[in-house]
Amino acid sequence: MPSIADRRRTFRELHRAGCFAIPNPWDVGSARYLQHLGFVALATTSAGYAFSRGLPDGGVGRDAMLAHITELVQATDLPVNADYENGYADDVEGVAESVRMCVATGVAGLSIEDTADRRDSPLYDVALAVERIHAAREAIGESGVLLVGRAEGLLVGREKLDQVLKRLRAYADAGADCLYAPGVREPDHIRAIVEAVAPKAVNVLIGGPAGLTGSTTLTMADAAALGVRRVSVGAALARAAWGGFVRAAETLARKGTFDGFAGATPHAELQGFFAKTAPPRTDAGS
Repeated sequence: MPSIADRRRTFRELHRAGCFAIPNPWDVGSARYLQHLGFVALATTSAGYAFSRGLPDGGVGRDAMLAHITELVQATDLPVNADYENGYADDVEGVAESVRMCVATGVAGLSIEDTADRRDSPLYDVALAVERIHAAREAIGESGVLLVGRAEGLLVGREKLDQVLKRLRAYADAGADCLYAPGVREPDHIRAIVEAVAPKAVNVLIGGPAGLTGSTTLTMADAAALGVRRVSVGAALARAAWGGFVRAAETLARKGTFDGFAGATPHAELQGFFAKTAPPRTDAGS
């Protein structure tokens, strides 16, 4: 298994050229299966993990999220980027403390948002948001962790593109290595973001129907042609899993039939995969 330092170097190299997909597992099993499929890096999803805990997005506390991030870092040998919400603090000192704790998990990257609360979605003013990115950059230090600056204005409907571009440029100047504006939909807007922060890398979220972008029309090739360095899917994979579960459960509850299980992955397939990839047991059980 590559060292944490190796993973961080690999992750940074991925952001220098080309375009790669960085899917978002929500537990150990989904993380290992994504590595099996050949993806080169992973990112956590705060929403996907929250839903698995019976909580809304934004409902997981810092300690629980750090434990989850640590678990995913240890689950595979791929670089992991942490969806670290707003750093679990408003003030710059709190952000710095939280970032140091996240770096200690072994992540290769982490993102800091400029919304104070995912449920109410107020944006930090630009000056404070920039200070928070700078504090995160200082806390990362020489660890090699890649910093993603997120501008949430489009996603929460509080700002227009020109305001978001201003924020992204400021976050790049404050030390963000990769810039990210979830909620951007139009190719021209994506291109404008890429040009605004060049030569820094840009992440684009493609979440599918009812997702955060509301569109699946873009392909990886399209994103690459627009100059995007990486494409994440947020909670879309978790929502896809929930979609299968909900359909099957509702069919059983409302019709008393088992037709909803028709598309389920066979037990033998999953059993075989996890039997090959699971670490040795360390307890005394048989």
